[in-house]
Amino acid sequence: MNLGDRLESLSAWQLVALIVVVLFFLAIGSALLTAVLVRRGLRTPWAVRRINRLREWVISLVKRPITIMVLDEVADVIQTGHYTQNIAAAVVENHDELKRLVVEKVRQDPNVRLVGRLPGYETVVSEVTETTLRVLVDMLGDPRMDELVSDLLRNNLQQIKRAVRERDHENVPPHVPPDL
Repeated sequence: MNLGDRLESLSAWQLVALIVVVLFFLAIGSALLTAVLVRRGLRTPWAVRRINRLREWVISLVKRPITIMVLDEVADVIQTGHYTQNIAAAVVENHDELKRLVVEKVRQDPNVRLVGRLPGYETVVSEVTETTLRVLVDMLGDPRMDELVSDLLRNNLQQIKRAVRERDHENVPPHVPPDL
């Protein structure tokens, strides 16, 4: 059986899949050939430049729909989680370390100089820290807090999807790193 007969026996979807696979391997090959030629200081051949342009066009064509599909999947997964309960479990697990961290940070605070000399200061800080951690764990375990975080994540994902659909992110100036 020759190549023509084999191609005629393929269904439309099989033919499309074969074309996509061939284009994929051509794009990979052209990218590698371009890298080798540029490294040697040579110009990229015309056919390879055309394949590279075609590859970039295909990528720009499918990038947004794939991004939106991934964000939809992420949104569905995020809505099934109980993230505040996970945070509460982590706070309980690291309770002693968090308490030591709070005491250390309070001691280092420059506004505590005078108050830190009062009798019973360490006991007050310890009890306030303990109470704060207990209230935090109780709040994080409350279903209302889970709903709040779920809404927050859902709203942010909707905003991100809208920005991707409307290409708002393409007009944002580059991020400037903070001063050190």
